[in-house]
Order: sequence, then C-alpha cells, then structure tokens
Amino acid sequence: MAIIKKDKAVEESRHDRKARQKLFGQVLKDMNLVTEVQIQEGLTSQQGKTEMLGATLVRLKYVTEEQIQEAISAYLGMKRVDIKNLELPQEAIDMIPSSIAQIYRVLPVSFKDGVLEIAQENALKMDQLHDITLFFGYKIRGIICNYKDIGDAIEKYYPPGKYDESIEDLLGAVDIGNVTEVTDDKGAIEVDLESLKKMADVAPVKSFVNTILVQAIKEKVSDIHFEPFEDEFFVRYRVDNVLYKKASPPIGFGMGITTRIKVMSNLNITERRVPQDGRIKLRIKDETIEFRVSCLPTKFGESIVLRIFDKSVASVHISDLGMQKDKLDVMMDLLKMPNGIVLVTGPTGSGKTSTLYSVLNFKNTVDVKIITTEDPVENDIEGIMQIPINPNVGTTFASSLRAILRQDPDIILVGEIRDEETAQIAVEAALTGHMVFSTLHTNDSPSTITRLVDMGIQPFMISATVRAVISQRLLRRICPECKEELAEVDETLLNEFDLTKKDVEGKKFYHGKGCGNCRNSGYKGRLAIFELMEMNDEISKLVIALASVADIRDAARRNGMYTLRESGLYAVYNGITTLEQVIDETAVD
Repeated sequence: MAIIKKDKAVEESRHDRKARQKLFGQVLKDMNLVTEVQIQEGLTSQQGKTEMLGATLVRLKYVTEEQIQEAISAYLGMKRVDIKNLELPQEAIDMIPSSIAQIYRVLPVSFKDGVLEIAQENALKMDQLHDITLFFGYKIRGIICNYKDIGDAIEKYYPPGKYDESIEDLLGAVDIGNVTEVTDDKGAIEVDLESLKKMADVAPVKSFVNTILVQAIKEKVSDIHFEPFEDEFFVRYRVDNVLYKKASPPIGFGMGITTRIKVMSNLNITERRVPQDGRIKLRIKDETIEFRVSCLPTKFGESIVLRIFDKSVASVHISDLGMQKDKLDVMMDLLKMPNGIVLVTGPTGSGKTSTLYSVLNFKNTVDVKIITTEDPVENDIEGIMQIPINPNVGTTFASSLRAILRQDPDIILVGEIRDEETAQIAVEAALTGHMVFSTLHTNDSPSTITRLVDMGIQPFMISATVRAVISQRLLRRICPECKEELAEVDETLLNEFDLTKKDVEGKKFYHGKGCGNCRNSGYKGRLAIFELMEMNDEISKLVIALASVADIRDAARRNGMYTLRESGLYAVYNGITTLEQVIDETAVD
C-alpha cells in the first residue's frame, strides 16, 4: 500500500517559507545589499505571517524596492516586467478566475506560445505557480514585477466591487485574532456567529471551495483533505488510494475555507471543539454528487475530510468486478443458493462495497425482497430497502437485523459484522431460510473462520451457514499511456514470490514510466483481485475440528482457491499491474 509520510512532508512544508526567506536574505547579503545583522533584524521584525522579508527590509530602509526586484530576478532567474503603465491583454486575464487571483494574489500578464506568464505579490512562493498549474493545466512562467504594482493591477482587472469584501478585509476577518470571541458561563470560548457567517459568505472563499470540489469530481478523487498547520494550509486529494497536494492557499484563508464547508454541510460553525459529521449535495449539470464530511478539531484549526460518493459503484455489474472466469462461475452458483452467509473481507478501501452492491444489483428483481443495514448508506439503490445505522438512537447492526427479520426479506445485507450479537443473528437468519451478505475485517479468507470462532460462534454453526468467504484487495493499474515492457525484471522482487528467473521465462513484465496522464506515477486507475474460498466437506470438517488457519488454507488451495498473492501474480502476467503493487497490497501466503 502506498503510504504518505505525512509528518515529514508537513514538517518540511511548515519550515519551507522561513528557509526560503533566509536563503533569499543570503542572496541579498552576497550582493552586498544588507549585512547579516540586518537580515536577522528583518526576520524578527516581519509584521504577521504574510509580510515578505524583502518588504520588511524596505520598510526598515535597508534596501530599496528596485534592489529587491533585482535580487529576486537574479535569485529565481526570472525576467523583470514593468506593468505599471502596461495594458494587460484580456485573453490572459480571462485565463485565471478572479477568486484564484484574489486568494493567491497573482496576476496573469501575458499568454504567448501556449505559456501563461504570471506575476505574484510574493515572488518567492513558487508553490503557488505549481498550484495554478494543477488547477488549470497551463504551462506557467513566473515573472518579476513591483509587488505594489501587482496589487494595484489585481484590483484594476479583478475589481473588489464584485465581492462582498475586498481581499484585504477577508484576510483580516479570518485572522482568529480579529474574529469576535466570547466566553460562556462555563469558561469555554465561542466564536461570534455573525463573524463566521460573514467570513464563509465572501465570494472568493465560496468560489475557491467550489473550484476544489468540481476539480475533484473531474479528476475522480475519492477524498479531499483540508488540513491546517502552523504556517501552512494544505488541500490534498486522494486518487487511487494515494494522497497528493493539490493546493496551499494562504494560511489566513484556512478558517474561511473550513467555515464555508461547514455551512454547506449544515454543521455548527461556532463549535470548534468536538468532531462533527455532515453531508453536502452538489448539483453539476444533470448529476447530483454527494460528499460525506468529517470535521476534526486539531491544534491549528479544524481538519476536514470530504469523501466523494461514487454513484457508479451502485450500478456495477457482477461480471465487471474483474474476477477470473472460473471464480465468477463459482460466484454465480453462490447467488443461486436459497440461504446461507457469504462474507466479503478486506481492509478499508479494498472495494468490498462495490462487490456487495454488484451482488445486490444482480439479485434486485421485483420478486426478491432485499433489505440492507449500512453505516452509512453510501448509495441509494432503487427497489431496495436501506437502513442507516445510528447508534445515538439505538439503531445498531444487531437491532436493525432483528427488525429486518420481521419484514419478510429474501436477501439481507449487513454492512459489517462487528460483534458476537450481530454475528449470532446473522447465523440465525441464514438457518431460517435467508441469504445473508456481510463484511469482516480480516487479512484473508481462511482467517475469517477463526475470527468468527473468536466472536463466539460455534464451529458447527459456521460450517452449517457459511457458503463462501471472499477476500479482496485493490491494486493500481499500469497507466496505459506510458506503459512499456521491462527489459529485465528485478530478481529481488521475484524472490518475494519464491520465483526464479527460470520460472518466469517467456513471461512479459510491464511498468509505467510516468507521464502527464498519471501525474508521473506510472499508474492510472485500480483493479480488484480476489481470494474465493468455497465451503466444502473437507473444509467443513476442519472448521468443526477447530483446525489451524494454515490447515484450512491448504485445504482451500487443494480445492481450487487462488490466494490473493497468486491472483495478483496472474494480473502481473496479464500486463495489468506490477510486482511491486502485489507485494505492497498482499501478505505472504
């Protein structure tokens, strides 16, 4: 599994601004414009987090604005442009929305030969140009201008009259020191409601949040992270289970952005001390997109994560899951059974919901009564009764399952078996003529039996009711745009599978070399691999005898089960994924 080393990434970004300014101070020193003492005085004299070191030194009258521009130009290798009396082309202005220009304090100056030239108030913030590239896909070239002239030009070409407040007013408003706070009779600090509402309704903030949401949908993002840190505010996307940074708006906008999201999801905007959950529905063209919102208080503000519900999951056909034909035939036979339990296992994000929804879609006919109990109900399926779990009012998986049995169902979906009571009721439902589908968090199919025994279910009951266990994982697909054959496969990777180069003679291995289509990762999209263990007489006897997981696994393999790692290797041989992905996502058999 691909892992983002969050703490290190955050720590580097947090100190990036200060390190960059110290380095620029050294440039000024090398040009004999300032002394070391003056640099240190400038760093300690900066007014607020938004003032640039150069502006501080100009304010202290150690250098002139002209000298600062020359130094920045030399430091960054960018050309200088005087825009004070220059009429900028409307073509360039139209390429950057006013909200982005206002929030990032950038100005598009020209557009020639497919390259958009942009000036920034803070020319040292190169990450902003990277953000704009990610937003719009333009080729960007930074240029140097007088930062005061840039500010004037932004107000000229993006008039503040179009907004509820000017950008400077907003920056002041979202500074927590300027938001009105009151203390209740218990000594807890609360934020004035009107101040927060005013902050969330400013047009640049609303436009920025909408841009982030719409871009996420276009890029098929699964989760959006809004993360406040000491000197940074991150917006990160999760695509194909990998996190990458999308934008880093000014730290002052953090509270405005999080407040806007809380308003959109009907959360309490004055409460910043406890976690909250909500939902957002966004209408885009003729489609309604739903986001699940999770808000978590942290040291530097509220962290918000939006999960985007993919409605296509609810319409996946069982034949499109990616099962090998022989396993798909077994699956189809299972769905013909009148009763029993079929369990789908795997970690969070392994595609269990897609598999279960495909089963429900296949069985969803007018003569079949299907009831589900889910936490939460991720997608609505027409013709199926779906019950959301709500422990706050006593609606648990167990209580819902008991009530469902009185509703004359044919098929029952239990979102997850978490405890002995739910497991016991599911077994009773299977014994009384119902087909039950559910999930468990186990590493593979054979260990699921042990998990049920640990929950308190009698082995003979497991043997009598469980029809099959399906374990699954999601692997990243090789990007089709940059896919190429490997000249030689790494022998250490083969060793992970107990294979030698002689074992794979005649096999072809592929990888993605990286391109714009896949953000230079070499991967685009995901595929599922499965481990399907069907209950039979041999395995049933082992379950009753409380045999070990290893013995059950050996018996299952003798009867045709492919392990997850073997299924992954099959996908590698078919040129769909890589050995590294299989190793990352599967355990050694």
